[in-house]
Amino acid sequence: MGAFQKVIIVGAGPAGLLLALFLSKEKIPVHVLEAASEIDSQPRATHYGPAGVQELERAGVLEAIRAEGFLPKDLCWRKEDGNIIAELQQEHIPLHSRVTSLPVNRVAHIILDALRQHPTAKVDFNCKVTRTGQDDDKAWVEVQTTDGVKTLEASYIVGSDGASSTIRKNLFGDSFPGRTWEPWLIASNVYYDFDAHGWDDINFIIHPQNWFMAARITKNGLWRITYGEDGELTREQCIERQHERYRSMLPGNPGPEQYKVANISPYRVHQRCAEKFRVGRFLLVADAAHLCNPFGGFGLTSGIVDVGGLYDCLSGIYNGLADESILDKYDEVRRRIFIEQVDKLSTANLQRVMMAEPDRALELDPFLNAAANAKKDPEAAARLAQMARGANALKHDFRQYYKTLKTESSA
Repeated sequence: MGAFQKVIIVGAGPAGLLLALFLSKEKIPVHVLEAASEIDSQPRATHYGPAGVQELERAGVLEAIRAEGFLPKDLCWRKEDGNIIAELQQEHIPLHSRVTSLPVNRVAHIILDALRQHPTAKVDFNCKVTRTGQDDDKAWVEVQTTDGVKTLEASYIVGSDGASSTIRKNLFGDSFPGRTWEPWLIASNVYYDFDAHGWDDINFIIHPQNWFMAARITKNGLWRITYGEDGELTREQCIERQHERYRSMLPGNPGPEQYKVANISPYRVHQRCAEKFRVGRFLLVADAAHLCNPFGGFGLTSGIVDVGGLYDCLSGIYNGLADESILDKYDEVRRRIFIEQVDKLSTANLQRVMMAEPDRALELDPFLNAAANAKKDPEAAARLAQMARGANALKHDFRQYYKTLKTESSA
């Protein structure tokens, strides 16, 4: 019997399911509650950076993710006409740290399949949390289910319920410090022959208006195209303009008959961080705790690293290796890493593609200048690519705060 009874996780996205998998592998009872009837299929995250990949490997799901997904070979920054400004090869990066690509809904399904192999884990859909509470001994949520309202208790409750987190709102109201970017971001998945135009696996196009990202996300020719639209437009107007924008932006200026759009989703983009990631027996991870734009893949990657850290903290408490103060360390460290690393790096990535003078990119942007100079040095390019993804900056091993250190290697 461990030092506590049970963990409830609110939200069955990849972060919540991954935390449940980590805990259940250690036979810690865990109950995942999801308001929706199934896993979200909207196009969102697709690329997972080194720090996140290492946590997926530690959880035992990386092999299955890579079997269905793939490892991008290179990334580049281009002008609007397609000419390359700078390029980074990634093949010299160690395999365990290579960026991995697979649409997030497929990653969630893979983790869910693995989770269902563990008897201490329970996952329920159609469970909407409406109220929360806690005392010195336990926390609870009031849940609207298909069978009526239920009150569920646990030793700890983790909010992993996304940008509009009910758990966060119940803790802090509407307070979610930060800012919203002016333009819409349009995430679209499309089948189009970028290979015929000689494009890399990941491409960032720099232009003050027609900036976008085009990245291969599956082995069968599906690409993610993410671009901006005027923030004054409606969601419907953004979708209506998709054909026009593709013709003006994409190589070959294709018409609708030359590509197939699998899905498209306009959404508002934020840079925000909750006031605290721990309030008593409630904890926050991933998008419930912080938000950033998707350029560079820092959103879900940093959320996955949150999960690995919180798992180590809860495991330490459960096994008598740490007391509850380790959760304050989780709050302090993960908030600091978001503010000092994730927020700054992701902001710089989006500002880079919006650059007003693409012809002066190498002069104005030290990172692009370094990337261009690393062209003839694959190892330097690999180091720069790792640094750009926050390979080490995003990580923190909370097991150093155990009273008795575990002997297993850190991820």
